[in-house]
Amino acid sequence: MNIFDSHCHLNDKAYHKDLEQVIENAGNADVNAMMIVGITEKTSRQAVEIAEAYEGCYASVGIHPHDAKRGSEKALAALKEMADSPMVRAWGETGLDFNRMHSPADVQEKWFVRQTAAAAELDLPLIFHERDSEGRLLDLLRAHAPKNCRGVVHCFSGTPGEMEQYLDMGLYIGITGILTISKRGRQLRDMAVRIPEDRLLVETDAPYLTPAPEKNTTRRNEPAFVKSVLFKLAEIRNTDPAHLARVTWENTCRLFAIDAPQAPEKHQ
Repeated sequence: MNIFDSHCHLNDKAYHKDLEQVIENAGNADVNAMMIVGITEKTSRQAVEIAEAYEGCYASVGIHPHDAKRGSEKALAALKEMADSPMVRAWGETGLDFNRMHSPADVQEKWFVRQTAAAAELDLPLIFHERDSEGRLLDLLRAHAPKNCRGVVHCFSGTPGEMEQYLDMGLYIGITGILTISKRGRQLRDMAVRIPEDRLLVETDAPYLTPAPEKNTTRRNEPAFVKSVLFKLAEIRNTDPAHLARVTWENTCRLFAIDAPQAPEKHQ
């Protein structure tokens, strides 16, 4: 079984002391590829450095809506330069977060639009963050996203109607460990069975959103735990986990233009 964690933050300080062990844990759990996601200029650079150093790791660069207030043309230019690395396969995460409002709404919108333009210029798919924007992200995508925009709505937490609109745009849907949580994940489980198989991705968002059962013993999530997300998703969709692993692997490689239909064989 080969599993692709389509969204994690191994560039987070939570892994500074044991990054190599975390990557080894992933491999031992059949998680043979990981997309390491940037959220600031600094963390994007760290994502690229990790991806260039470890097999099976890839990187994205971007400015998270929480950090939009620190956006600048200089930072955008630096991110574009980082994207010259062949290990950078996506732009993001970027989007709108009107829940915590760490950056003003108009500032979030400005840098979201600027980043969609940058991704289009570089022909990179987008990793979208959306929380409580009440359709505003969809409005901006319709107004500003390039034709045939490629991307994934990471950690999907919207409504059934929003999900259908994202799917109509040709976007992928990222499923996290929320799916495994009894009460919090109920609506997501209801919607996850309706997502077309060829639009599904699985992710951890590590070090956040630790799935069950791992959340009962540790607070820190890690890519190895995406296997629990995959198995829960297979259970609710009434499908074989090995089949779903293969499908989500192929979906992730297709979205991020990764020429890796199969993971490299492990040597004993």
